[in-house]
Amino acid sequence: MQKGKILVVDDEVYILHILEFSLGAEGFEVITANNGELAVEKAVHEKPDLIVLDIMMPVLDGYETCRRLKRDSETKHIPVILLTAKGRESDKRLGFEVGAIDYIVKPFSPNRLISRIEEIIGCRK
Repeated sequence: MQKGKILVVDDEVYILHILEFSLGAEGFEVITANNGELAVEKAVHEKPDLIVLDIMMPVLDGYETCRRLKRDSETKHIPVILLTAKGRESDKRLGFEVGAIDYIVKPFSPNRLISRIEEIIGCRK
């Protein structure tokens, strides 16, 4: 049984692969995007249950991507977890200001991220 649909957005291919594998093994359907512009398009068309979003990306950074998602009536309800190497308190504060529900700093534990996703979308085993 599928637990939910997750959109993972990161310009680092190995992060996409790690999360695609880890989330898939836990029963999630995983959609990926490698930049913010594509993420917004996929969020509108695919209607994920949650978005895991990097901040430092080409085309459109994660902050602006999150702002756009939260302004759009079709995507504003989708929870966003920022997953990033930017660990300063000012970065975190900005992440919450643009609408993220959580902020996780890289390097990260895939198991911790999965637990947090399950808590947010309510699909504990």
